[in-house]
Amino acid sequence: MLRLVGIDSGRTYSWDLLPGKYILGRSKKGDADLCVDNNTVSRHHASIEVIEGSRTLILTDLDSRNGTMLNGEKVIGRVEVKPCDILRFGQVKLAVVEIGQSGEPISLPTLNEVPDRNLEKSVILSIDESRRPLPSQIAGLPEVVPTLLEMAKMLVLPEPREVMLQRSLELIARVIPAERLAVLLTADNELGVTCGAAFSQGGKCTGEFNLSKTIIRDILEKRDSLVISDPQLSDHFARQQSIIMSGLKSAMAVPLFDEDKVLGILYADTCNPLHRYNNEFLRLMITFGNIIASRLLNYSLLKERQQRRLMEAERAQAAAIQRNLLPKSIPEVAGYQIFAMQEQSQQVGGDLYDLALLPDGSLIFLMGDVSGKGMGAALLMSDILASFRILYHETSFDMTRAVEMVSMELCRHSEADEYATLFVGIIEPHTHRISYVNAGHNPPLLVHSDGRLERLEATGIMIGAFEGMTWERQEIALEPGDLLLAYTDGVTEARHGEELYSQERWENQAIDWRAHNAAEIIDFSIENIKRFVGEFPQSDDITLLAVKRNG
Repeated sequence: MLRLVGIDSGRTYSWDLLPGKYILGRSKKGDADLCVDNNTVSRHHASIEVIEGSRTLILTDLDSRNGTMLNGEKVIGRVEVKPCDILRFGQVKLAVVEIGQSGEPISLPTLNEVPDRNLEKSVILSIDESRRPLPSQIAGLPEVVPTLLEMAKMLVLPEPREVMLQRSLELIARVIPAERLAVLLTADNELGVTCGAAFSQGGKCTGEFNLSKTIIRDILEKRDSLVISDPQLSDHFARQQSIIMSGLKSAMAVPLFDEDKVLGILYADTCNPLHRYNNEFLRLMITFGNIIASRLLNYSLLKERQQRRLMEAERAQAAAIQRNLLPKSIPEVAGYQIFAMQEQSQQVGGDLYDLALLPDGSLIFLMGDVSGKGMGAALLMSDILASFRILYHETSFDMTRAVEMVSMELCRHSEADEYATLFVGIIEPHTHRISYVNAGHNPPLLVHSDGRLERLEATGIMIGAFEGMTWERQEIALEPGDLLLAYTDGVTEARHGEELYSQERWENQAIDWRAHNAAEIIDFSIENIKRFVGEFPQSDDITLLAVKRNG
């Protein structure tokens, strides 16, 4: 896809050119497709036709007052425009770039590595030397300060990156005599860089850059700056790869770094024998490079911030969905106190619990802990919860069959490391018996009114791990004053530094609190765990469910 980009008097232009015909002009009444707000542009200045499947476009001047230019030549009739061409409408200059699927420009010079060859006599500046102030003879040149001020404005202009880079090279060309200028951005390829922007005095594409991998590595890793100022051979680079192209008389390359992070290389070269880069020009080049690097870092930080905000918004939405999946209220069962609570360590988590009345009047409750954390665990948790809720409505609900069915579906439609521990119990209020299946979950505590404690151990492995597994159904009686506490491992594995809350501490507290009602026991438990953890972050989700038969 082609894109038309540019900047004029602080205004940034960036249009994606899909197949079709466009009118470019100053008109703001809707009859110009590409509106350029500049008095030197006519109301209907030029037409641009983009042909389907072509890397070119057709430009026609519409008898504009100040004319249309293509690479410095006046446009007469219909002309073909290619990527990297520079267009000028009145006094407004725009560039045509080709954009790949990633949104990055691809209509840029290609970079080639050249074989080993001697470098011309060169000067190298270390990072410490390059940070010294500009020499007075360079800083005092008429165009230097205005150009630096213009470049400094780019630090706050909200323009696309490709526009900023292209504009930077145009400004640098005011004060550094160069046939070609380029910004090479670090990339994960064999050469280590890719061309981010290029500029030549003729206004056309700059062809190929023949670059030395050795020099690129030195600049990126050591952050040295290089100036090649003399055609005589240099012993220093006699055995290294060359950055020299045919006819090259002088060249400079400086690292783009900010906060000690190298982002790319600023490069300039000339074939004019009258132009010789020296130490002073190199320091000026480094100054320009530092400004560009600061702006590039801003783009990177902005992108990270936008991605972080997007992720936070998605997590907040997922957390809201997950909260809505949990029971809105706890069903009332005569003769019983039932209470549940969940404290997540992140916005979303993998702990789950549920309570519901079955068609026969009994109460089903379940608690689970999904492998992993974050969004993946939350999705798995919601899938398990939804599967069980569908099965609740069967008139002849069978606990073990339900566990087997959910496990089978989880096994078939999830990865090998995605599984869950699960405890499912059914209270029959008329008989005061609880039947249960424990699929590899932390054993709930049955605390009798006299202080005796039993653990409801696993009756099978976790769900979703293997196909064809079965689980055994067990049954217990709940006497008056007895307490059943189900929990996830976020309770016993809560940490104060390296110290765990521990199973022993948890069981002792449960025995001590058995005389309180269900809600108080849960509140005491959460408060006690938080007091133990102290200033350390919560390491895992904590889910608690208490069922107590009235005395």
